[in-house]
Amino acid sequence: MRIPDFHITNNWVQSRKGPKNKVDPSKPYAFLVENERTAEGKIEGVATIFLTNRECPFRCLMCDLWKNTTDETVPVGAIPGQIEFALERMPATKHIKLYNSGNFFDKKAIPVQDYDKIIDLIGGFDTVLIENHPKLINREVVQFRDKLKSNLQVAIGLETVHPDILPILNKQMTPDDFGSSVRFLKEHDIFSRAFILLGLPFLNERESVVWAKRSVEFAVDAGVECSVIIPTRPGNGAIDFLKQQGSFQSPKIKSLESVLEYGISFNKGRVFADLWDLEKFSECSECIGKRKERLNRMNVGQRIIPSVSCSCDIA
Repeated sequence: MRIPDFHITNNWVQSRKGPKNKVDPSKPYAFLVENERTAEGKIEGVATIFLTNRECPFRCLMCDLWKNTTDETVPVGAIPGQIEFALERMPATKHIKLYNSGNFFDKKAIPVQDYDKIIDLIGGFDTVLIENHPKLINREVVQFRDKLKSNLQVAIGLETVHPDILPILNKQMTPDDFGSSVRFLKEHDIFSRAFILLGLPFLNERESVVWAKRSVEFAVDAGVECSVIIPTRPGNGAIDFLKQQGSFQSPKIKSLESVLEYGISFNKGRVFADLWDLEKFSECSECIGKRKERLNRMNVGQRIIPSVSCSCDIA
């Protein structure tokens, strides 16, 4: 595939979006508990709350999280109310993730007036994970952690270190921005987590695997404690347009296995594969179950286990 000679801008991405889902600012749009391997090597439940709030100001090419956001800042008290709503309906855990489809410290997403109430609600957890863009990582994150008194972790979308593709993603950041943010967090005893894409527009399957592996290596060297490999999904309008133009192809599940194996082989921090909607990345109904199980076992065990054999390997 050929790298385009045009700029993908906020307006370009925005013009290809479809309608949003109907959401209620008084409730999170989803919440769940999943087992995850902790930094200490224990397998423990992690509560994840998907908060309903204002759409992220960064219009990233591959993002589909805008589908469950509002157009305006939610009222003061809405976010603590959502957290309370979810916690009352989930089993108790030691760890919690607050995903808000954007940036936790975006003041137009989560009102500053709600911080103290949020801290009251989540201060009893051993670890708290939030997500944030590098340009919104500053002393405010440290001040929030100091009040929280839990181990705070910040998830940052690195996506890729490909010098031509990262600008096309409209992330409005550079690998240096990412590295600086990770160092800043580390200096203040705050762990970081990297989101890395597998399946990039304008690259073929082999090239996407190569750059996903390079991005994992970059993240590990930068000092992240955990990396998550996320297969790029169509469905947000912009990626669908590029797919129709022949400029994007969905990654294969075997490629996800390859990148996860590579990341685990570093033995420097945790590396996970995102297993959500995994069936979309497999063309073989015979082995998808076994491959999903293998990926899950590698996520939990953080060790490479024997690969799955299937007739599709020679197809």
